[in-house]
Amino acid sequence: MPPLLDIRGLHTEFRTSAGTVRAVDGISYSVQAGETVAIVGESGSGKSVGAMSILRLIPDPPGRITAGEVLFDGQDLLKLTEEQMRQLRGSQIGMIFQEPMTSLNPVLTIGRQITETLEQHRGATPAAARERALELLGLVGIADAARRLKQYPHQLSGGMRQRIMIAIALACEPKLIIADEPTTALDVTIQAQILELMKDLTQRLNIALIVITHNLGVVARYATRVNVMYAGRIVESGSAAAIYHDPRHPYTIALLRSVPRLDRPRQARLDPVEGQPPDLTRLDAGCAFRPRCRFATDACAAGRPVLAQAGLEDGHLAACFNSGSLSHTDQAA
Repeated sequence: MPPLLDIRGLHTEFRTSAGTVRAVDGISYSVQAGETVAIVGESGSGKSVGAMSILRLIPDPPGRITAGEVLFDGQDLLKLTEEQMRQLRGSQIGMIFQEPMTSLNPVLTIGRQITETLEQHRGATPAAARERALELLGLVGIADAARRLKQYPHQLSGGMRQRIMIAIALACEPKLIIADEPTTALDVTIQAQILELMKDLTQRLNIALIVITHNLGVVARYATRVNVMYAGRIVESGSAAAIYHDPRHPYTIALLRSVPRLDRPRQARLDPVEGQPPDLTRLDAGCAFRPRCRFATDACAAGRPVLAQAGLEDGHLAACFNSGSLSHTDQAA
């Protein structure tokens, strides 16, 4: 079965006074219907820009998509007109933006922000849109829905605002939802509730989900597959089980080591990823992770490794010259 979303060689760059920033530098991956794929990496790795590129929400200037294909349900989104994209956003692809505290319009009621989408994309009457809005609030676990529809975002907690964002994304029954850091502003208890809710809804409604996060611990139990990004590129890709149990890129290993674990002694110190993310305007011909890598060799300075088969599982890819020589001792978190 062909994938619902198939990204091929996507490049997105920003022109700045300091030079050209290649925020997304040739990423390729696919998402099947009903599948949950996680995009993981530090801030500045290109995760959000990659998601915005799918929906063509890159501001021009200074940004632009310079190459690649974004095939959604068989059509290349990069070749659609702006009006065609407007019709597709929200109806076929839903987006949950970062920071629920600021993503909702503060001067519109919750009800209006949900019904507007339904009236625009489904041609629903105001009465029908309101009924659907009530149904959606119940679906995402918000009680006393009729009263909540009349309220404004500032009257709701962070967790409830995030549920509203999910309701808006689900309103038109899209085939794909992109969740960009959906739990960043929430405490750990609400994080778990939101992630469980998203997992349950996507399974019940057979919706594909892309979860963008910097936290490997968050996606451990929710993602089917994981793509690890660094400096605008995917440096490791595979099933969640392969990524967690047999990581094959030094950056993935470093991320896993930096996650707090309950099976470690209380006195054990976290092992942070040393150094700083690279300046994307000054990348050389070598591997971008080389200055921070404890396994770097002379070959890493000569050229950039490409994604290739790594580990035992088919489809487990890593962009590292030394991926085959990393021992289980090296990988141990």
